[in-house]
Amino acid sequence: MENTSTVTAIILTAFYEMEKLKYLYFVLFFLLYIIIVVFNFVIIGIICTDRALHEPMYIFVCNLAFNALYGSTALLPPLLSNLLSPSHEVSLPCCQAQVFCLHTYAISEFTILAVMGYDRYVAICHPLQYHSMMSVSKVYKLTVFSWVYPFIAFMIVFALTLQLILCEKIIDKVYCINYSLVKLSCTDTAIVNIVGLISLVVYTVPQLVMILYSYSQILRICLLSSKEAQMKALKTCAPHLIAMFNYSIGCFFEICQNRFNMDYVPYGTRIFMSLYFLIFPPMINPAIYGMSIQAIRVRIFKLLHRENKLIPTL
Repeated sequence: MENTSTVTAIILTAFYEMEKLKYLYFVLFFLLYIIIVVFNFVIIGIICTDRALHEPMYIFVCNLAFNALYGSTALLPPLLSNLLSPSHEVSLPCCQAQVFCLHTYAISEFTILAVMGYDRYVAICHPLQYHSMMSVSKVYKLTVFSWVYPFIAFMIVFALTLQLILCEKIIDKVYCINYSLVKLSCTDTAIVNIVGLISLVVYTVPQLVMILYSYSQILRICLLSSKEAQMKALKTCAPHLIAMFNYSIGCFFEICQNRFNMDYVPYGTRIFMSLYFLIFPPMINPAIYGMSIQAIRVRIFKLLHRENKLIPTL
């Protein structure tokens, strides 16, 4: 058993399975990161610069884009660096920092989606009171809550993880997560595991209750409305529902990876599953909202049309 002072780096062994095609993977992940950054910056830029889009729904979409940049930047640049590293090692402080960033990204994503569900509930169930119920002050408070709550909530579990004595340094993934770090400890982790399970409830149940309540009320209103009103409500909620479904798939894959024996699953499939919720929501969400919300879609087309005019013809 190693002395804890020697555990200064973590070996991410999943990279060894990617060794033969590492340059292909490097190009693929680099392009994915560029796509994520460009797509989300376009959404942020359009919403921030157009005062007509300074409405609650667009502000929450902007927050979702910021969180996408935060999560993907915590994952992909280190992943690209480790792909080309011969040792596939990451320093313990960097691994711990990645744990903090990726977990707060995941909690923030779910919290923002829950707030967006509440916004859709108010818009459909209380359209005449929408601007009073979603006042500037309330939108500001919900935005601050979406960012502050995940950091405070995860800090309790993370503080316990930082106090663990590590005796091993091998993680069978391409990034660091809290559960993997806890498994490296040679001390009793019962308290950490109990607090972790309680925290998981805290991270998910309030948001889940908000989403279920919001859509149960939306469904109730739709059942009492005309077909035209139902189609309008579906069109309004569709981007959020797709984003929720996409994120839920990623969370399901990650839970399966961490809690069940996946040795029978091909290694490439396991890597794909572990990366899904960190790559696909940040990449797909801008496309969902950019193409589904007419106000954003029109401004994107105008931007592209203007850029085409600026390109000189030969």
